[in-house]
Amino acid sequence: GKIGDAFLFGLPGNPVAVMVTFYAFVRDALLHLSGRTDDYAVPALAAIASETLRKVPGRTEFQRGVVFREGGAWKVRTTGQQGSGVLRSMSEANCFIVLEHERGKVEGEAVQVQLFEGLA
Repeated sequence: GKIGDAFLFGLPGNPVAVMVTFYAFVRDALLHLSGRTDDYAVPALAAIASETLRKVPGRTEFQRGVVFREGGAWKVRTTGQQGSGVLRSMSEANCFIVLEHERGKVEGEAVQVQLFEGLA
């Protein structure tokens, strides 16, 4: 929203929820407003889930993960417990694992991974 000429971004209260929301919505808006004209999209790649990933189908979920190379392929695992107040999970992560709306349990399949800044 806006207050006068100033833009306002409302963020949730839990630390991890703030970080996810910032990457999903605020980051690109701030880069655009600052005049960036290059491609500033968050780098993404496909990686194979190296462990079982779980979520309830019906919403898109951004789980904190660690992407790594193994046997010539990109793989990804979670950082553990994914609660929105678990800040440790964010400090250990180097990416978000994007689990689309319709997906539930994922085993050994490719998933979309969004890399954090400085990793591309």
